[in-house]
Amino acid sequence: MAEARRQAAEKRGRRSESFAALLLRLKGYRILARRVRTRAGEIDLIARAPSGVVCFVEVKARADEALAADALGARQQARIARAAALYLASRPELAARGARFDIVTVSPRALPRHLRDAFRPGD
Repeated sequence: MAEARRQAAEKRGRRSESFAALLLRLKGYRILARRVRTRAGEIDLIARAPSGVVCFVEVKARADEALAADALGARQQARIARAAALYLASRPELAARGARFDIVTVSPRALPRHLRDAFRPGD
């Protein structure tokens, strides 16, 4: 039973990430990587904004859009920031472009919503 729930959550997560990637592409972003794993943790999407800034995107899928936006706590923000730092350390050409942290919320019966510059590490 727990395995079935985990698999359903995994499937829902992948589908939500695909919706988020499509939304970003439609807005002119270039998807650089998906589900990047580092020692510090996983980053859902890495994209380059039309301005050239590298965006580390956390995708949150919840039943309610407001719950999705609030689902990213301080510990998770710090983990994503550490993972982003490790990713950029191995790619100095991207680090020079600047970086920001975005969230894409995905909820039923609503279009995905892109929250630009949703958090800054250390805030």
